[in-house]
Amino acid sequence: MGRATFSFVCQSCGAQARQFFGRCPGCGGWNTLVEQASPPPDGRRRRAPGAAAIGELDARPRRSQPIQAVGERPLARLASGFDELDRVLGGGLVPGSLVLVGGDPGIGKSTLLLQAAQVMARSCSVLYVSAEESAQQVKLRWRRLGPDASPGPEPGSLQLLAETDLELVLQELESLRPAVAIIDSIQALHDAELTSAPGSVAQVRECAAALQRLAKRQDTALLLVGHVTKEGMLAGPKVLEHLVDAVLTFEGDRFASHRLLRAAKNRFGATHELGVFEMRDRGLVEVTNPSELFLGSEGPCAGTATIVACEGTRPLLVELQSLVSGTSYASPRRTATGIGINRLHQILAVLEKHLGLPLSRFDCYLAVAGGLDVEEPAADLGVAAAVVASYRDLTLPAGTVLVGELGLGGQLRPVGQLELRLQEAARLGFHRAVVPRASGLGSLATELDLQVLEAATVADALVAALGVDPAAD
Repeated sequence: MGRATFSFVCQSCGAQARQFFGRCPGCGGWNTLVEQASPPPDGRRRRAPGAAAIGELDARPRRSQPIQAVGERPLARLASGFDELDRVLGGGLVPGSLVLVGGDPGIGKSTLLLQAAQVMARSCSVLYVSAEESAQQVKLRWRRLGPDASPGPEPGSLQLLAETDLELVLQELESLRPAVAIIDSIQALHDAELTSAPGSVAQVRECAAALQRLAKRQDTALLLVGHVTKEGMLAGPKVLEHLVDAVLTFEGDRFASHRLLRAAKNRFGATHELGVFEMRDRGLVEVTNPSELFLGSEGPCAGTATIVACEGTRPLLVELQSLVSGTSYASPRRTATGIGINRLHQILAVLEKHLGLPLSRFDCYLAVAGGLDVEEPAADLGVAAAVVASYRDLTLPAGTVLVGELGLGGQLRPVGQLELRLQEAARLGFHRAVVPRASGLGSLATELDLQVLEAATVADALVAALGVDPAAD
């Protein structure tokens, strides 16, 4: 049987070409040509052996069934060995699922998965496919991470395969039938049936689809390592993210010690959970109290405020730092790290409108301690307090947290999971909390030994937090 023929099809207009062009000859789009298998010469689908004719369709039995009649199977998840990773996955790995793990180069993706493979191999069979490094390189990292290398028998095993050929990887998966398989990375695999280079759109799509079919058929939990582009997006076709069941992103400054694991997509759990790790000389270590990373070690100073942000079901106490100074330019500078710049502009406009502060003549710099990105509006009141404190050169009393969303009319709006936030603040020793009015806390403040100050507007909240009227001269 001859080799299959392939053509390049534009993903925008559908034009076909016999070879790759950087620009589509049909619509003129750049980098839109993708390699695909060519249809039969007659343009019709080949009929499978034994397929029924159109007139015989009525005599064929139906393959569908009522949804009530579909059998249910208990969902037994596999523990990864990291509670932080299990939290982001929704409770552990689901058999037959595909999980895509992406992140910047050197951030620790391979380290995380190799450490998890060591723990999982004690209870089930695990296959680690290294398509980027040799077996000796993986063995060196395995030794550095400090596994228990005693020759005693174990119920499971960790198998290593250094291979880039997709066909050989599929044969090993079919032969070993592991409970968990790790592919590091999907961009390094290649299918010999395709003429394009490894890492191209066609190669990544076909390799991922073949691995998905095998994983679903034999209930193997598959973890795929994916590269990212210079913009920070997952490399490869967008269909790769639609194909997998979960997409995890490993974030953090490679020159800092802590790492953040998030779920951008999860068919078996929530997508707002956060896992926190710390990179040490012997691998990654879980951070059980992540608020320590985002709180300042010194006492309060002018221009700082503490908020309680929620990442899924995990409350985090975060320190906000602000600097307001006179501008020397025609237009004041606005810089925000960890907070959306548009959100900062909106809060500054509300403060200038309803408090009469001439912030349009001052530069404003805002940063979230620890490098965390805070996207929820519950941080608005903390941002406003930090900006006003820096402008007035005031210091918030120690042990004070602020939670609330700021409306355009200067009013404070309630936020979700307020009880969970206050419980975390009380656990870490905070004794004052400024929250929106009518939050329905009831007797929770008494139980937590926490002084809760309710406010209806941002002006009232800042007076309660700072002890002075910020609008007074």
